[in-house]
Amino acid sequence: MHIYFLQHHPDHGPGRFADWLTGMGHSFNTCHLYENEIPPKPSDFDALVVLDGPDSALDDTPYLHIKRERKLIQRVLNSAKPLMGIGYGGCLIAQEMGALVSTGSYPEFGWSSVRKAPDCPLNLPETFDVFHWHKEIFGLPQGALPIGSTRIAPLQGFCWDSERVISLLFHIEITATAALAITESTMVYAGVDDDTDSPAAIQVDIKADRRFDRLAPLLDRIMLQWLRL
Repeated sequence: MHIYFLQHHPDHGPGRFADWLTGMGHSFNTCHLYENEIPPKPSDFDALVVLDGPDSALDDTPYLHIKRERKLIQRVLNSAKPLMGIGYGGCLIAQEMGALVSTGSYPEFGWSSVRKAPDCPLNLPETFDVFHWHKEIFGLPQGALPIGSTRIAPLQGFCWDSERVISLLFHIEITATAALAITESTMVYAGVDDDTDSPAAIQVDIKADRRFDRLAPLLDRIMLQWLRL
């Protein structure tokens, strides 16, 4: 299969997705929207991944081709092609499916445990630790199934159309190097919850954190189920 990534910022790249796809014999391309590249056509790929970024899904003018990106997401939703969104990308997909996106009570930074929803169709553990980097949250689109929750965000993701469409707030693709780059470029937000690490605090031990390596099995489970179509 040929996968296309929509990338919104230099620090929010494909990460482990690239290694996984290469190892499984798939090919991929990346559209760098932050460099004003024009989004691909649906005929250019077999599956689409909308990556995270620092922009807000509540702002419809963050970069030149945002309207084309939204139109592409809608076209893929109406097709039979697999579609995945991470963070900001997941919020865009939720919006195009008619769900509400809003600013969360607190930003969710760093590591926290996700509790799998009872009706989650993905092959995931009952609880699993993942890396978070978001301020916005989304509601559950009509007909979608929830993936799980944390104390801060009651909906951490959803699946739709037999897992053909997957949107995640959390990161399964991120590496320690990428996480360090994100923390270095992110301002410390006011109002961070007492139980949520600040970007500055996360930086301290990030290079030695072995939990990034343990994201690989989660990514493998999700990708195998997502691309089985």
